[in-house]
Amino acid sequence: MDNIKKEIVSGVFFTALAKYANLAISLVVTAVLARLLAPDQFGVVAIATVAITFLNLIADFGLSPAVIQHKELDRRALGYLFSLSVYIAITLSVLFFFSAGIIGKWYVQPELKPICQLLTISLFFSGITVVPNALFFRDRLFKSIALRSLTVQIVGGGLSIIAAFKGMGVYALILNPIFSSLLIFVISYLKYPLKFSIRFPFQPLRPLFSYSIFQFLFNIINYFSRNSDTLLIGKYLGMVPLGFYDKSYRLMSLPLQNITQVITPVIHPILSQKGKDKDYLCEANLKLTNLLALIGFPLSIFLFFSAEELILMFFGPQWELAIPSFKILSLTVGIQLVLSSSGSIFQTAGDTKSLFICGLFSAILNVGGIIFGVFYFKSIEAVSICLLITFAINFIQTYWLMYKIIFMQSILGFIKILGKPILFTLLLAVIFYLFTSYYSLSSLPIRLTLKICIYLFFMGFMIWFGGYRNLLLVFLRKSPVQ
Repeated sequence: MDNIKKEIVSGVFFTALAKYANLAISLVVTAVLARLLAPDQFGVVAIATVAITFLNLIADFGLSPAVIQHKELDRRALGYLFSLSVYIAITLSVLFFFSAGIIGKWYVQPELKPICQLLTISLFFSGITVVPNALFFRDRLFKSIALRSLTVQIVGGGLSIIAAFKGMGVYALILNPIFSSLLIFVISYLKYPLKFSIRFPFQPLRPLFSYSIFQFLFNIINYFSRNSDTLLIGKYLGMVPLGFYDKSYRLMSLPLQNITQVITPVIHPILSQKGKDKDYLCEANLKLTNLLALIGFPLSIFLFFSAEELILMFFGPQWELAIPSFKILSLTVGIQLVLSSSGSIFQTAGDTKSLFICGLFSAILNVGGIIFGVFYFKSIEAVSICLLITFAINFIQTYWLMYKIIFMQSILGFIKILGKPILFTLLLAVIFYLFTSYYSLSSLPIRLTLKICIYLFFMGFMIWFGGYRNLLLVFLRKSPVQ
C-alpha cells in the first residue's frame, strides 16, 4: 500500500499548494474589489451566483463522483456521458438565458437580467466540462489540477480588478467565473478529448445512474440548504443586508474551503480503491476527524475574536455591519470542517442513498432556521445564529447515521476523538477573551498580528504538549491506507 500512501501525500501537497496560493490571491482580489464596489453590487451578484450554482448542480447530475467511483468505464462509455452532459448544458443554458428577466423582476433588480444572461456562458462551459474534469480526479492528476486552478485564479482575479478600475462596476464581479469556466474546459478537453455523439445508447450507462441519482439528489438538497439564506435575505431583507451577510459568509468560508478542498478532493479518488473494506474506512474516518478537529475548532475561535480586524482591514470601514454575523458564522467553521469529510466516506462506501438522507435532514433544518431568522427576527445576525444551531444538529445526525448504517458500530470512538480538540479550543477561547478584555490597541494591524501570534503559539503548544506531535506523521505513515 506504499503507492497509495505516496498518492495521498502527493495529492494533498499539490492541492494544498494551489489552494493556499489561491487563498492569498482571493483575499487580495476581494479586498480590492470591496473598496471599489458597493455592498448592494455584491448582493446582486450573490443572487446570480446562487442561481448559476443551482444549475451547475443539475448539469453535473451526480456524474462526477460516478466517473471517479466506476473506474471500469471505457472511452466509449465516457464519450456517451460527455454527449449527455453537452445536451444537458445546452438545455439549461437556453432556459437560464430566457429566465433571466423573471429573476430580475422577482428581486426587483433590473440589472440581474443582463448579469444572468452573461453568466449563461459560464453555465454552458461548466456543464460540458463535467466528465473531462472528473477524469482528472479519477486518474489522480492532482498536480495538473493544482496548476490549472492557480492559473485560472490569477488571470481571472486580475481581469476582475482591471475591470473594476475601468469602471465596469458590478460586471467586474462576473468576469472571473466566465473566464474560469472557459479556460478549465479548454484545458480539460485537451487532456481528455472525448467524442461527442448526436445519438447514443443509454444501456451502458444504466449501472451509473443508481449511484449518481442519489448523489444528484443530495447535491440539489444541499444546494437549497446552503443557499436559501441568500435567496431569502435578498428577497425579504434587501440587497444591502445581503451584501453584508454575503461578505461575512464568504470571508468565513475562505479558510474553510481552502482547508477542505485540500483534503476532500483527494479522499474519494484514492480511498475508492478500498471502498468495500468498512474497517479500513472507519479507521480512516477517525484519523481524518482527529486531524480536521485539531485544525477547525481552534480556527473557529481565532476567527471569532479577530472578526473586527479581519473585516475592517480587508474590506474597509464601510463593511463594519458585517462583523456581528461574521463572528457568529465563524463558530461553525470547526463543525463544517469535520463534517466536510463525511460525504467522501459515504461515496467511497457506495452508499449515496444515506448521503441523500443526511442532506435532506440538513436541508429541512437549515431552511427552517433561516426562515425563522428572516421572518421572525428579520436580521442577518439571527440567521447566522440559526445556522450555527442547525449545523451542530446536522453534525450529530450525520455521524450517528454513518456509524449505524455504514460502520455498524458504536459512535463512542468518534466522540472520544473529539474530546481533546474541544478542551484545547475552550482553553484558547479563555486566552483570547482575557487578551481582548485587558489589552486595547487602536492599531488594527498590530492587534491582528498579536492575535495571529497567540493562535500560532497555542497551536504549536497543543501539537507539542497535547499528544499531537506525530499526528500528521501518523496520518501519513500509520494510517489504514498503508
